[in-house]
Amino acid sequence: MHPNYVALAIVAIYIIGLGVVTSIIQRSVKTANTFTTGTTGKTGVPAVLVGLMLMSEFIGTSASVGTAQEAYKLGISASWNILALAAGFIFYGFFLAAKYKRSGHNTISAVLAEVYGQKTRLATSLVMIFALEIVAVAIYAGGGTILSALLAIDRTMAIVICGVVSVLYVFMGGMKSVVYTNIVHSFAKYLGVGAALYFGLTQVGGFSQLQAKLPPEMFSWVNVGWGQIFAWFIAGVGATFSTQYVIQAINTVDDPRSAKIASFSTALFLVPFGVITALVGMCSFALFPNIKSINAFSALIAQMDGLMAGVVAAGLAASLFGSLAAFAVATATLLYKDFYAGLIVKNPTEKGSLRFIRIATIVMGLLPIVLAIYTPNVLSVTFLGKALRASLSVLVLFVFYTPTVGNKTGAFLSILASLVATIAWFIMGNPYGIDNAYVALVVPLVVMGISNPFKGAPDAQPVLASASRPASGGE
Repeated sequence: MHPNYVALAIVAIYIIGLGVVTSIIQRSVKTANTFTTGTTGKTGVPAVLVGLMLMSEFIGTSASVGTAQEAYKLGISASWNILALAAGFIFYGFFLAAKYKRSGHNTISAVLAEVYGQKTRLATSLVMIFALEIVAVAIYAGGGTILSALLAIDRTMAIVICGVVSVLYVFMGGMKSVVYTNIVHSFAKYLGVGAALYFGLTQVGGFSQLQAKLPPEMFSWVNVGWGQIFAWFIAGVGATFSTQYVIQAINTVDDPRSAKIASFSTALFLVPFGVITALVGMCSFALFPNIKSINAFSALIAQMDGLMAGVVAAGLAASLFGSLAAFAVATATLLYKDFYAGLIVKNPTEKGSLRFIRIATIVMGLLPIVLAIYTPNVLSVTFLGKALRASLSVLVLFVFYTPTVGNKTGAFLSILASLVATIAWFIMGNPYGIDNAYVALVVPLVVMGISNPFKGAPDAQPVLASASRPASGGE
């Protein structure tokens, strides 16, 4: 396949545009706190813009490519993996958004530390970093597959270019850069998948022809199976409840009410994307029934020429940039707040803190590239990362609603046990048809339940003992 120079030019212009935005933002990033929160302490980010940003962060190439891959095999029911995320944000808005905002923290580890202590804080931070890096591997893998086909460049080179670009603009502008560039990414993503669906339906002959060419079960909303749908819900809801960059992003708003609006807005933006991407995979199956499922998206859009291919390429590049940027700043924030400040350096200077967090952003953003080359199933790897975060959501709910359940040792052991059990279950191929998301949910419940009789006198108050506690973006 020859390079599509129009598509290459559009992606290049898009990258240059990101550079311009980031260079402007960089001027206001003078401290580590501004880097991690995206605010200067005066006014927060509008709630609807945060919703767009979070939609962009959750819809990476792993969601786009993974959903199309699953829809290629099972049809429209594959969209549930994204609809589950929308449900997660609805629940988050009702039960946790205001509580996180009032807590005054912008890391999940700091919230859990108030009740379960420093060991749990460090364990939480490590699990979160590990989970986000796993998802980053899937995002790199999916993005490299698509962009290499679209731009006719080597897959590894496509991964490296996107990694360097996304890490560079986060390195310069931090959370503030992520906020505003991801808003741009949101529009680019919708434009890209919309163009892909239009092209696919046109090639098939319209929606009626798509129905005629595919088996009826491909249009069943439960074809994937109720067990898988529930597993996606557990992973999706758990991921929204306990993902570092969700807390970090939503806490950039001004008040608890705005935090709820941001959550509900994210759900609203996610739903159409899930359905559109599934339909793209179904169009690909109708046109190319004998390809590997992971190539469902790339096989379709590789047939495009000129402007349309460029639009889709820019949208998929946006998917890659947006999610990787969020992961890089989230993991760097955890490393800075939980390990560097106080643990490694007792009294860090502002200059030293900003230097550390920028270096951490580069390292954590580029680390997953090597593993991404060997990732076979994008969606399953993505949901392993979400399942690991789901285990933390159990502790989050305990902290906010029943902080007297269990004890510090139980919380610490539940994190370690859940990490080992969930990964082992995934490696064994989910025995007995039980998804690893169920393991991630049950293990902390069991461990905390066992530890409950040994908790002794309560030694911590609920994180939200008083609604009058000041709400701020940082710790």
